[in-house]
Amino acid sequence: MRRIIDICWRLCKQVPLLPITILAAIPLALLGSWRPWEAAGVSLTFGPFNPGVGQWIVIALVVYTIVVTVIGMIDDLRHGQVGVDVLAVVAILSTVAVAEYWASWAVTLMITSGEAIEEYAQAKAERSLTALMEAAPQTAHVVNLPGVGRGFAADKGDSSDGFRRVGSAPAAAAAHRFDTVPVEQVQLGDVLMVLPGETVPVDGELLSGTATLDLSNINGEPVPREVFAGARVMSGAVNGSTALTMRATQVAADSQYQRILELVASAQESRPAVVKTADRLAVPFTVLSLVIAGVAWAVSGVPTRFAQVLVLATPCPLLIAAPVAYIAGTGRLAAVGVLIKAQDVLENLGRVTQVFFDKTGTLTVKQPQVVRVEMLPGAATRLNEDHVLMMAGAVESYSVHILSKGIAKAGAEALARLRQRFEDGQRLCPEPEASWPGHGREYPVVKNINEDAGKGVSGEVNGHAVRVGRLSFAAAGEDGFLAVGEAAPLSPRSGQLPLRGGAQQKDDLRTRFGLLQPDEMASYVSVDGQLIARIVLRDVPRANAKAALAKLHELGVTELAMLTGDKRASANIIASEVGIDEVHAELFPEDKVAAVRAATGAGKTVTMMVGDGVNDAPVLAVADIGVAMTDGTSTAASESAQVVIMNDNIAAVPRAIAIARRTKRVMLQAVLAGLVLATVGMIAAAFNLIPVVVGAFLQEAIDVVSILWALTALIDRD
Repeated sequence: MRRIIDICWRLCKQVPLLPITILAAIPLALLGSWRPWEAAGVSLTFGPFNPGVGQWIVIALVVYTIVVTVIGMIDDLRHGQVGVDVLAVVAILSTVAVAEYWASWAVTLMITSGEAIEEYAQAKAERSLTALMEAAPQTAHVVNLPGVGRGFAADKGDSSDGFRRVGSAPAAAAAHRFDTVPVEQVQLGDVLMVLPGETVPVDGELLSGTATLDLSNINGEPVPREVFAGARVMSGAVNGSTALTMRATQVAADSQYQRILELVASAQESRPAVVKTADRLAVPFTVLSLVIAGVAWAVSGVPTRFAQVLVLATPCPLLIAAPVAYIAGTGRLAAVGVLIKAQDVLENLGRVTQVFFDKTGTLTVKQPQVVRVEMLPGAATRLNEDHVLMMAGAVESYSVHILSKGIAKAGAEALARLRQRFEDGQRLCPEPEASWPGHGREYPVVKNINEDAGKGVSGEVNGHAVRVGRLSFAAAGEDGFLAVGEAAPLSPRSGQLPLRGGAQQKDDLRTRFGLLQPDEMASYVSVDGQLIARIVLRDVPRANAKAALAKLHELGVTELAMLTGDKRASANIIASEVGIDEVHAELFPEDKVAAVRAATGAGKTVTMMVGDGVNDAPVLAVADIGVAMTDGTSTAASESAQVVIMNDNIAAVPRAIAIARRTKRVMLQAVLAGLVLATVGMIAAAFNLIPVVVGAFLQEAIDVVSILWALTALIDRD
């Protein structure tokens, strides 16, 4: 009940004429025909009109309503929209002309309550978008500790960016040494304090050791993300339970959240072609209404019949229901992490017939993943696959090579498995392994990391020398010779294969591991100078890619194609795993553009290009709909893409299409239902089956039905 009262109070503040109109019913009922001026001999009669006090109040409301409505129509025309409220103006004037003052009051109530319903429906439809807007950061805490305050000149030994880091400063101390300023006043390089529960004001770099951030406002990610010193911190993220310090790398206008708001604002302000068409349909509907009203008057000879028809002539299903449905659809997309540039995109989404996908980072995960560990046959070692992964992952976590993240991730998982086995009481490590340095430690001890660019990375893990990389790098000893396990073919010199001139021996060694598939790549691992294993990685499909593409087929998308610069053999393997119909491989960027352009210009085909937004900008711009998949950390592709998926989820592609189709379906249902009901009502009124006052309230009911039906686009049924 309290919520209902709050809603009514808010609507009355937004449409102040509504409560005035409602209260006007009291003098109309009690003082409708009272004419106190007649006792003083004053006449306010105008021809056949002789209104009483209550009736004059209604006339005043009518005049005010007409003036406001005409001003609104003129403003609509200036903004390129059709002003068709002429029906309401003519209807209300006709009721006054035939002295149907209760009908005049009812039409005035209809107009004002219609505005209130529109405000409510618009707010309801924009709920997800408004939540994004309201979450925008407004202020920032600029740290003014000695040595890190704004304008502090960089001394010798400061960081290369000219600002001393505040990471070593205790958060509790820093929390009492900041100035709170509007977010627009934050400058590049400012050191900021973000208190627990506050929103990160601008993009920056984390200076504190760790922080826990809620990114749900940015990409819908439900689980808070833990980040570490040096990580990018995005505006719009909500800080966890500990204060953090950061350095601003972007001003507010250029920060992540501001880009999101720009996309939202663009979508809110746009009007899709179907809504513009609905506006234009309101013109013939207006003409039809006037014709029915005129014929009813002419045939019956009763002027009241004209008013009876027009009070039922409502263009609201066209003027309100259509845009409300599309705003609701835009809000539904935002709720699932999909932002669109304009509502026209929402309309085109439902018409997509062909989808092109980038391969790496779109159909597949962003980095190659470990698929297996191959132990060198005959190599004398007490280590198993998990030991190899743990050691390799420990050193690769310090590398920037393309394979390093996949190996580091697999190493962390292997470490967890080893720890769990140890906790479960498994003691399979034979003596004297239990006495090895580092045995039984919770985390490996890593020392002396060194990366040889293009070859590999080496270091010590729990006291063991570990090398990971190319075969020649991993197996080479200090003297430059290839060292292998005990069962490997031995050269006369020290049981090793000479590296120089030993290409055949290296090929033989690779053969002992087995041949790699076309889409596989490998890193070799040696421990304590002995080559013992090969870690095999590949570009694996996203876990839900196959299901997402199958859903697209269910939605009637006839062609699914892959565009990639990768080798055809690798591309074909991924395509067969996820359900791609057509593969275009070994393409340069200009070839991708040409392929999409050819399909885009082919008849009724509506094309969509889905990429990860890193290097797909040209081809995203060429497609009818460009979709950039991001994890919320970048909207670089938003300049060329019409759709940005903020949660890096390929399942959002078919879901967006389903939401778009349902939105258009709901909009058409709301519009057609409203127009049909209004037309039936007008015909009934023309035959004097609906009194003028009843017709005015019936028209209001038709408006409510069509608008509420449009709001069902918000319901999650996709």
